[in-house]
This record gives sequence, C-alpha cells and structure tokens, in this order.
Amino acid sequence: MISSNDFRTGTTIELDGSVWRVQEFLHVKPGKGSAFVRTKLKNVQNGNVVERTFRAGEMVPQATLEKRTMQHTYKDGEDFVFMDMNTYEEGHLRADQIGDRVKYLKEGMEVNVIFWGQQVIEVELPNSVVLEVTETDPGVKGDTATGGTKPAIVETGAQVMVPLFISVGERIRIDTRTDSYLGRE
Repeated sequence: MISSNDFRTGTTIELDGSVWRVQEFLHVKPGKGSAFVRTKLKNVQNGNVVERTFRAGEMVPQATLEKRTMQHTYKDGEDFVFMDMNTYEEGHLRADQIGDRVKYLKEGMEVNVIFWGQQVIEVELPNSVVLEVTETDPGVKGDTATGGTKPAIVETGAQVMVPLFISVGERIRIDTRTDSYLGRE
C-alpha cells in the first residue's frame, strides 16, 4: 500500500484491476476543507489517461512490477520468442503485447520486459538502436547535413526520416522513443 501523499511521477498503482502510472500529481491544500491530491493517471495496459482525485493520506495498493532482461531470439509465425537471460527459459510474446516498438526489434536484441504477476505489461527497448538502411532514394553529390530529409526503410521494416546524404547499406543510430535519426555508425 502507498499513501497518496507519496505519489511521484512514474509511481505505479493498482486501481479497478489494472495497473496505472502517475503522469502528473498536485497536492492541494484549500483554505477550507481537507487536503487532496489531484492526479493524471495512465493505464499501462491500454494507454488510457484519466484524471482522479484522492484524499490526502488515502492508501492505495501499489503495483508490484518485475523487470526481466530478455533477448529476442527468433520469430515463430506471428509470435516473437524471447529468452530470459537469467533462467534461459523461452517465452512467446505477440506483436500487440510489444506495441509499436516492434518495428525496431531485431534478433539478438536484449530488452527489458515488465511483468505484473504473470502478465506482460510493457516491453522496453534500448533508447537507441543501430540498424542498416535497406531502402532509400540515392544520395546526390552536394547533399549536405543541413539540407532536408528523406524517408528511409531500415532492416526491421521501420521508416525513419534521414538526411539526404544517407544511402543504402549504411548503418544508422535511431532514437526508439522519438523515431528520429541520431547519426551514422
């Protein structure tokens, strides 16, 4: 159990059978009446965002999440197979469990899988990945880093906007949080 007075950004709590992460919180002490905590909560499973008010000091169950380091070993039909790096057990995850981050997932990549009990809540990829460009318009002499951008398809099938001088076969670093080009490797 956690007190509403102890809420911080990123705190996870259990409400209505789901896991919620505190996005914003504000302790309010009005001149008249008792204090309360106004929060903005995001459902970790489906992404819904709600605003909720708690009495100051109200006790709420804290969600116990477990983070396991796993390696993506191969794709089995529609499932992605991961190996737990501590127990060496294999587990299958569907693309909808991984979310939109699946576009940067390649074999051999280590990720953090967040569990709530036995249920997968979230898959955390590294903040940046290095991938090879497989398809883009050819670079032309005179294209510079300060010029425009063009779309490029990388080896996992994701599309990223890159500078005009990038060509097929180059390895680039991509920020997985913002889907943006960071530089060449």
